[in-house]
Amino acid sequence: MFCMTDKFTSWRRLKSKDREGVMENVATHEDWKVCFSQLAPGLVLFARQWVRSRADAEDVVQDAFVRFWRRNHSIDNRALLYSAVRSAALDLIRRDQRRSRREIEVFADASRSVEPEFEAGDDSQRELAAAVDDLPRDQREVLVMKVWNELTFAEIAETLGISQNTAASRYRYALATLKKKVQPQ
Repeated sequence: MFCMTDKFTSWRRLKSKDREGVMENVATHEDWKVCFSQLAPGLVLFARQWVRSRADAEDVVQDAFVRFWRRNHSIDNRALLYSAVRSAALDLIRRDQRRSRREIEVFADASRSVEPEFEAGDDSQRELAAAVDDLPRDQREVLVMKVWNELTFAEIAETLGISQNTAASRYRYALATLKKKVQPQ
Protein backbone atom coordinates (compact mmCIF):
# COMPACT_ATOMS: atom_id res chain seq x y z
CA MET A 1 0.00 0.00 0.00
CA PHE A 2 2.96 2.33 0.42
CA CYS A 3 3.50 4.49 -2.61
CA MET A 4 7.06 5.64 -2.28
CA THR A 5 9.18 5.35 -5.40
CA ASP A 6 12.73 6.24 -6.25
CA LYS A 7 11.47 9.50 -7.73
CA PHE A 8 10.02 10.56 -4.37
CA THR A 9 13.28 9.70 -2.61
CA SER A 10 15.38 11.64 -5.07
CA TRP A 11 12.91 14.50 -5.01
CA ARG A 12 13.43 15.00 -1.26
CA ARG A 13 17.18 15.31 -1.83
CA LEU A 14 16.97 18.12 -4.38
CA LYS A 15 17.94 21.60 -3.38
CA SER A 16 15.02 23.95 -2.72
CA LYS A 17 15.62 25.98 -5.88
CA ASP A 18 15.35 22.81 -7.98
CA ARG A 19 12.22 21.57 -6.20
CA GLU A 20 9.82 24.03 -7.79
CA GLY A 21 10.48 22.66 -11.26
CA VAL A 22 10.18 19.08 -10.09
CA MET A 23 7.04 19.69 -7.98
CA GLU A 24 4.86 20.08 -11.06
CA ASN A 25 6.02 16.71 -12.35
CA VAL A 26 5.54 14.98 -9.00
CA ALA A 27 2.07 16.46 -8.50
CA THR A 28 0.85 14.76 -11.65
CA HIS A 29 2.87 11.61 -11.11
CA GLU A 30 0.74 8.46 -11.26
CA ASP A 31 2.14 7.09 -7.99
CA TRP A 32 0.99 10.17 -6.11
CA LYS A 33 -2.51 9.78 -7.54
CA VAL A 34 -2.56 6.13 -6.54
CA CYS A 35 -1.44 7.02 -3.02
CA PHE A 36 -4.17 9.61 -2.74
CA SER A 37 -6.86 7.27 -4.06
CA GLN A 38 -5.77 4.52 -1.64
CA LEU A 39 -5.43 6.66 1.49
CA ALA A 40 -8.09 9.33 0.98
CA PRO A 41 -11.19 7.28 1.98
CA GLY A 42 -9.69 6.38 5.37
CA LEU A 43 -8.49 9.93 5.88
CA VAL A 44 -11.95 11.32 5.05
CA LEU A 45 -13.45 9.01 7.64
CA PHE A 46 -10.79 10.15 10.11
CA ALA A 47 -11.45 13.85 9.36
CA ARG A 48 -15.22 13.33 9.66
CA GLN A 49 -14.76 13.12 13.45
CA TRP A 50 -14.18 16.85 13.68
CA VAL A 51 -16.08 18.49 10.84
CA ARG A 52 -19.80 18.85 10.17
CA SER A 53 -20.11 17.30 6.74
CA ARG A 54 -18.49 14.86 4.37
CA ALA A 55 -17.74 17.72 1.98
CA ASP A 56 -15.83 19.52 4.74
CA ALA A 57 -13.95 16.30 5.52
CA GLU A 58 -13.00 15.91 1.85
CA ASP A 59 -11.77 19.51 1.77
CA VAL A 60 -9.74 18.89 4.92
CA VAL A 61 -8.11 15.79 3.43
CA GLN A 62 -7.27 17.56 0.21
CA ASP A 63 -5.81 20.49 2.13
CA ALA A 64 -3.78 18.13 4.32
CA PHE A 65 -2.45 16.24 1.29
CA VAL A 66 -1.37 19.49 -0.34
CA ARG A 67 0.32 20.68 2.86
CA PHE A 68 1.97 17.30 3.30
CA TRP A 69 3.22 17.27 -0.27
CA ARG A 70 4.48 20.89 -0.19
CA ARG A 71 6.52 20.18 2.92
CA ASN A 72 8.26 17.34 1.10
CA HIS A 73 7.25 14.67 3.61
CA SER A 74 7.62 11.02 2.73
CA ILE A 75 4.31 9.35 1.91
CA ASP A 76 5.52 6.44 4.04
CA ASN A 77 5.10 8.58 7.14
CA ARG A 78 1.41 7.82 7.58
CA ALA A 79 1.31 9.04 11.20
CA LEU A 80 2.44 12.45 10.02
CA LEU A 81 -0.18 12.39 7.25
CA TYR A 82 -2.93 11.65 9.79
CA SER A 83 -1.53 14.43 11.97
CA ALA A 84 -1.74 16.80 8.99
CA VAL A 85 -5.40 15.83 8.46
CA ARG A 86 -6.17 16.42 12.14
CA SER A 87 -4.39 19.78 12.03
CA ALA A 88 -6.29 20.83 8.88
CA ALA A 89 -9.60 19.83 10.49
CA LEU A 90 -8.85 21.82 13.63
CA ASP A 91 -7.84 24.80 11.47
CA LEU A 92 -11.19 24.60 9.71
CA ILE A 93 -13.03 24.48 13.04
CA ARG A 94 -11.13 27.52 14.35
CA ARG A 95 -11.74 29.40 11.09
CA ASP A 96 -15.48 28.64 11.30
CA GLN A 97 -15.61 29.72 14.94
CA ARG A 98 -13.86 33.02 14.16
CA ARG A 99 -16.25 33.60 11.25
CA SER A 100 -19.25 32.90 13.48
CA ARG A 101 -18.01 35.31 16.14
CA ARG A 102 -17.45 38.03 13.55
CA GLU A 103 -20.92 37.48 12.07
CA ILE A 104 -22.52 37.66 15.52
CA GLU A 105 -20.64 40.88 16.28
CA VAL A 106 -21.63 42.41 12.95
CA PHE A 107 -25.26 41.42 13.44
CA ALA A 108 -25.26 42.83 16.99
CA ASP A 109 -23.72 46.08 15.75
CA ALA A 110 -26.24 46.28 12.91
CA SER A 111 -29.21 45.80 15.23
CA ARG A 112 -27.88 48.48 17.57
CA SER A 113 -27.28 50.92 14.72
CA VAL A 114 -30.89 50.62 13.56
CA GLU A 115 -32.24 51.86 16.87
CA PRO A 116 -33.03 55.59 16.76
CA GLU A 117 -31.74 57.74 19.57
CA PHE A 118 -33.84 60.44 21.15
CA GLU A 119 -32.92 63.19 23.54
CA ALA A 120 -33.89 62.11 27.02
CA GLY A 121 -35.74 65.13 28.31
CA ASP A 122 -39.20 65.01 26.90
CA ASP A 123 -41.90 62.48 27.86
CA SER A 124 -43.36 62.61 24.35
CA GLN A 125 -39.99 61.61 22.88
CA ARG A 126 -39.71 58.67 25.31
CA GLU A 127 -43.24 57.64 24.37
CA LEU A 128 -42.32 57.85 20.67
CA ALA A 129 -39.13 55.85 21.26
CA ALA A 130 -41.11 53.14 23.06
CA ALA A 131 -43.64 53.06 20.23
CA VAL A 132 -40.86 52.74 17.63
CA ASP A 133 -39.31 49.90 19.66
CA ASP A 134 -42.67 48.09 19.64
CA LEU A 135 -42.94 48.16 15.85
CA PRO A 136 -42.29 44.92 13.96
CA ARG A 137 -38.64 44.72 12.93
CA ASP A 138 -39.31 45.07 9.18
CA GLN A 139 -41.43 48.21 9.68
CA ARG A 140 -38.92 49.68 12.15
CA GLU A 141 -36.05 49.13 9.68
CA VAL A 142 -37.85 50.98 6.91
CA LEU A 143 -38.99 53.80 9.22
CA VAL A 144 -35.48 54.37 10.59
CA MET A 145 -33.95 54.29 7.12
CA LYS A 146 -36.54 56.72 5.77
CA VAL A 147 -36.88 59.19 8.64
CA TRP A 148 -33.51 59.21 10.40
CA ASN A 149 -31.26 58.28 7.50
CA GLU A 150 -33.28 60.07 4.80
CA LEU A 151 -33.06 57.26 2.25
CA THR A 152 -35.43 57.02 -0.68
CA PHE A 153 -37.77 54.05 -1.08
CA ALA A 154 -35.57 52.89 -3.99
CA GLU A 155 -32.48 52.93 -1.76
CA ILE A 156 -34.33 51.18 1.07
CA ALA A 157 -35.65 48.54 -1.32
CA GLU A 158 -32.17 47.88 -2.71
CA THR A 159 -30.64 47.70 0.77
CA LEU A 160 -33.23 45.28 2.14
CA GLY A 161 -33.71 43.29 -1.05
CA ILE A 162 -37.43 44.12 -1.33
CA SER A 163 -39.55 46.02 -3.84
CA GLN A 164 -40.09 49.76 -3.58
CA ASN A 165 -43.80 49.16 -3.05
CA THR A 166 -43.07 46.85 -0.11
CA ALA A 167 -40.76 49.46 1.41
CA ALA A 168 -43.43 52.14 1.00
CA SER A 169 -46.11 49.85 2.49
CA ARG A 170 -43.99 49.05 5.52
CA TYR A 171 -43.36 52.76 6.02
CA ARG A 172 -47.09 53.54 5.83
CA TYR A 173 -47.93 50.71 8.27
CA ALA A 174 -45.25 51.95 10.68
CA LEU A 175 -46.59 55.51 10.55
CA ALA A 176 -50.17 54.33 11.06
CA THR A 177 -49.17 52.23 14.07
CA LEU A 178 -47.19 55.09 15.58
CA LYS A 179 -50.09 57.48 15.02
CA LYS A 180 -52.44 55.16 16.93
CA LYS A 181 -50.02 54.73 19.83
CA VAL A 182 -48.73 58.27 20.21
CA GLN A 183 -51.62 60.49 19.16
CA PRO A 184 -53.96 61.49 22.00
CA GLN A 185 -57.42 59.96 21.74
